[in-house]
Amino acid sequence: MAETSHSTTDAPTTWLPLPDVAERLGLSILKVHQLIKDGSLLAVRHEGVRQVPAELVANDIVLKHLPGVLTLLRDAGFNDEEALRWLYTADDTLPGTPAAALGGDKAREVKRRAQAVAF
Repeated sequence: MAETSHSTTDAPTTWLPLPDVAERLGLSILKVHQLIKDGSLLAVRHEGVRQVPAELVANDIVLKHLPGVLTLLRDAGFNDEEALRWLYTADDTLPGTPAAALGGDKAREVKRRAQAVAF
């Protein structure tokens, strides 16, 4: 069995409070809350306030594969903090973190790995 190389968890470098997410996406704050409730966007408490890692809303949109990956992780029993930790755990086979890979050509591989976690 091949060993997957997981090392340290990298924290997101930039965080966005929900009003900033709404502004970046051009949505109302209510719609941002709905995206979070629906599982299309991940928000966790950071410094006492619910915030979203900025990398997850690149180019003024939610990363294309993020909702699917979050659904797979939730189906595997992950809560939001655990999903965040999974997304930001460095994996030199990607390279980088799953969160970073979601924005590039490795997005489908990240989705496949999230699916594998569920089984």
